[in-house]
Amino acid sequence: MTQTDICHCPVTLSSSSALEDWNSVVLGVLSHGRETPVHLGRLMDTAPDFAMGHAARGLFCLMTGRAEVIPAARAALTEARNCAASSNITAREQGWISALAHWLDGSPSAAVETIEQILRALPYDTISAKLSHGIRFMLGDSAGMRTSVERILSAHGDDHACRGYLLGSHAFTLEETGEYVLAEKTGREGLSLAADDAWGLHAVAHVYDVTVQPDNGIALIDQNTAAWQGSNNFRYHVWWHKALLHMERGELDVALGLYDAQIRAEKTDDYRDISNATSLLMRLELEGMDVGPRWEELADFSEARVEDGCLVFADLHYLLALAGAERGAARDRMTARFARDASKSGEMAARVDAPGTAAIAGLNAFSEGRYDAAFLNLAAARPLMSTIGGSRAQRDVFERITIDSGLRAGRYDATAAILRDRLAQRGGTIDRFAATRFEKLNTSRGIAAQ
Repeated sequence: MTQTDICHCPVTLSSSSALEDWNSVVLGVLSHGRETPVHLGRLMDTAPDFAMGHAARGLFCLMTGRAEVIPAARAALTEARNCAASSNITAREQGWISALAHWLDGSPSAAVETIEQILRALPYDTISAKLSHGIRFMLGDSAGMRTSVERILSAHGDDHACRGYLLGSHAFTLEETGEYVLAEKTGREGLSLAADDAWGLHAVAHVYDVTVQPDNGIALIDQNTAAWQGSNNFRYHVWWHKALLHMERGELDVALGLYDAQIRAEKTDDYRDISNATSLLMRLELEGMDVGPRWEELADFSEARVEDGCLVFADLHYLLALAGAERGAARDRMTARFARDASKSGEMAARVDAPGTAAIAGLNAFSEGRYDAAFLNLAAARPLMSTIGGSRAQRDVFERITIDSGLRAGRYDATAAILRDRLAQRGGTIDRFAATRFEKLNTSRGIAAQ
């Protein structure tokens, strides 16, 4: 039996309760809700032959970026295919199965294209749009994210229950591609329609970060708690954004307090939580703050991830923890694994090769005080760093390390060029980091001239 879900799309479910559970999964994914796994579990108990549900489980496993869930994702693919073989499923549902298969075969870009084919036929399919958005985010494809969303915006009219969430995704793509005024407007409009859209709220927080409006950013987060308090661990990322905004105001102690009270309130090893934590500690250390023994807890988790190799973005943040805690042997093992992975074929191996190997060499050199080698390697990696995934705000920690390496190495002209390029990418607004580094640059040049 085929019914119509909250996205106005056909779904092969036979009972109203199963449809209700599926709609709850959809809304949970769109809002980053913490009860999403519960809804999916209930759905699969009610409708164990629902092929798309099994495919969804597999895809959600892969989005965690953890090597140990790959067997579960493969098992989900087998279940999905078995269910599809014994029932007449929709093209949309088959597309999700195919997307899972492509990703497991090492081609996330083929998975994205499969999802985009669904969206060409069903442009009002918000959950498929969110899936494409999420995979592209992991691939660092900001332009593709924007194109994908804008292609289907007109199909999400005022009568579409998920319009607010799509606007939140659009706001994020606008911010990542430099359209800051429109990103703020779109994100706030989305929040007015979907008050629990953590992703949309965080898109506007990005705008206030890059345009250096920390007061507005902090007020946004404080005044829209409904958007993120009920979310899954994404709420820690919202706290991370708030910490960055306090850093912009020079309130380093407040940022460190948020680290202890919120960002690491739950000691998880999710790579997204580790990236929040390591990048904040690194930023604070670059500003001269002693963060104490906090690296140790992160390094314990990161050392267990040395062989994961799912995402370069995750690996480089694990490395920050290992360097911060002076786990030299673990850093060496990760460096050796990068060298092995770089010689393999496939999309992710290509990212390990470039920019991964140069980036890891640069970070290792920085941690050892070899600043010239750090700068040369990080500067070489810089043109391709967007391909490791994440947002520009998240990758900015590597920009900062690159710039500080150049300053410490005395490579003033090359560092000045990177500072100017970073400034241009941020719309020309000078943040606290840029202001202090330009000042250090001018001072160092003066001393060198004397």
